[in-house]
Amino acid sequence: MVEQRPEFPFVVVSPQCPAGQIWDCDAVMALLDDLLRKFRVDRRRVYLTGLSMGGYGSWELALRYPERFAAVAPICGGGNAILVMLPSGRSCAAIRKLPVWAFHGAKDELVNVEESQRMVNALLAIGNQARLTIYPEAGHDCWSVPYAGTELYDWFLEHKARALKNNRARDAIR
Repeated sequence: MVEQRPEFPFVVVSPQCPAGQIWDCDAVMALLDDLLRKFRVDRRRVYLTGLSMGGYGSWELALRYPERFAAVAPICGGGNAILVMLPSGRSCAAIRKLPVWAFHGAKDELVNVEESQRMVNALLAIGNQARLTIYPEAGHDCWSVPYAGTELYDWFLEHKARALKNNRARDAIR
C-alpha cells in the first residue's frame, strides 16, 4: 500500500464518513481547500480515489467538481449518471476530458458491478475515455489489487489538471 512505498511522491488524505451518514461533498471540498492552503501541493496533480462508499463519494465529487481533479479512480462504487448526462454548462467539457479508471470485483455482493459499468458507459457515451477493470474472481474487497501495485499510481502521475487561466479563477478555488 501507499504507506509502505516512501518513493511515491504523494500526500494521501483519507477522510472517513461517519457511521450512519453519507458523504457531504461540501465538507470534503472544504477539507481539500484547507489542505491546499496549508501545504505545498501541486494543484494540477490532485487525484481522487475511494472504495465502497468512498467509491460513491469519488464519483460524486469528480462529477460535481471535475475541474478540480487530475484523474479519478473509483473502486467498487457507483454514482448518479444524470451528472454525466446533464452536467452544468461549465462542467461539460471538464467531465468529457477527466481521466477515469474504475475498478470492481465481478463477485461483489455488496455493490453490484453494474454500478461501475453504468457510470463508465455514461462517460463513454459523452466521449470520455474512461476505463473499467473488472476482477473476475474478486468480491467487494477488490481494492487490494489496484492499491497494492504501482500501475494505478503510475497512471495517476501521467495526468495533470489543466492550469487555471488567471489568478481570479485560482483564488475562487482557494
